[in-house]
Amino acid sequence: MVSSTQLTPSIIRIALASFIGTAIEYYDFYIYGMAAALVIGPVFFPDGEPEVQVFSAFLTFAIAFLSRPLGAVIFGHFGDRIGRKTTLVTSLLVMGISTTLIGCLPGYAEWGVWAPILLCLCRFGQGIGLGGEWGGAALFATENAPVGKRGLYGMFPQLGPAVGFLLATGSFLLLAYFLSEEEFKAWGWRLPFIASALLVMVGLYIRLALSETPVFTKVLLQKKSVTFPVKDIFQSHLKPMILGSMAMVVCYALFYISTVFSLSYGTSTLNIPRQSFLKMLTMAIIFMAIATPLSAWAGDRWGRRRVLFVAGTGAFLSGFALEPMLNSGSLTIITIFLSIQLFLMGATFAPMGALLPELFPSHLRYTGAGTAYNLGGILGASFAPYIAQKLVLEGGLSWVGGYVSVAALISLLAAYLMSETRNDRW
Repeated sequence: MVSSTQLTPSIIRIALASFIGTAIEYYDFYIYGMAAALVIGPVFFPDGEPEVQVFSAFLTFAIAFLSRPLGAVIFGHFGDRIGRKTTLVTSLLVMGISTTLIGCLPGYAEWGVWAPILLCLCRFGQGIGLGGEWGGAALFATENAPVGKRGLYGMFPQLGPAVGFLLATGSFLLLAYFLSEEEFKAWGWRLPFIASALLVMVGLYIRLALSETPVFTKVLLQKKSVTFPVKDIFQSHLKPMILGSMAMVVCYALFYISTVFSLSYGTSTLNIPRQSFLKMLTMAIIFMAIATPLSAWAGDRWGRRRVLFVAGTGAFLSGFALEPMLNSGSLTIITIFLSIQLFLMGATFAPMGALLPELFPSHLRYTGAGTAYNLGGILGASFAPYIAQKLVLEGGLSWVGGYVSVAALISLLAAYLMSETRNDRW
């Protein structure tokens, strides 16, 4: 018999691999979101008014969300057929290569129309890689969890985005301190993208030392793997996939409205210095990191649905606070608002690490959980900054708050329609 002390190092490695992979992948994703809010428009779409440049940059931001479900299907197919480990390593490579290439791309002034075309292709590659990342990371954590602790173990990949965002904001904050505005726009914004290559090597080193999960090993031994997992998902598990996607909508809307859109609005419309707003976001993201383990623990204690009901209701109400707090003119009030939004994001996001995998059988879990997760991104995040920018121009900032509240209602409806999963046996 193997003692618990002998198992501990393996569990630590698995938790670390789940966490570090999503941290790196989301770092890659967030630096693009920040670059889109600050510099992508002038560099790759210089012909046009500033508003047109912002819209164009936010459209390229959406491309990766559109390709993420495709990445979930591709990597889910192999993850459900040959294993979680190999697929996770490959997804990290695809994401890292795409991100590094963005940092090396010449702008429109050098390559003309080919510059934005290649930017869109790299952004598409980012989406493919991230589409395959989360499902595998969540499965690695939850399929190794003790009974009754899937929510707590599923927390590790959910912590990755908060850390990835801290790394992203920290890198842009350092650039703001050490480079002039001209240097940043000319070449400095590229440095966080190129630095991603170093982070990917660290992630690969950790992941290559992993072994397959016991749950999927059992699937292979019982020869349960299917030829086309996505076909089985759509034929037999369409309802949980739709409900899982709807449940994710509020997470995405909260995050990308309070970060990418707010960063653009705060620096361009409210004229808050970039360094100041990045500091505010760095403080606010800490509340997301705090909410994540609390919400995961509560999900194991009282159930995923109850946590989603409470957090989703808070998110619905927060939409009404968006306009008065963001337009208050007070940096303190704006920081409090961003902190509330990101705390609620962590509270709605943390249960998903266990909930989405629990909605699907083990031989379809990678495809099902990953596809649901990333389809939710299309609904809640892909065009969120673009739509928010349009809503501001058409009806004012209060309409953006309405967008957040509607997203919360969609996820509350999904939580109401789905069954509790915390006690399901694997």
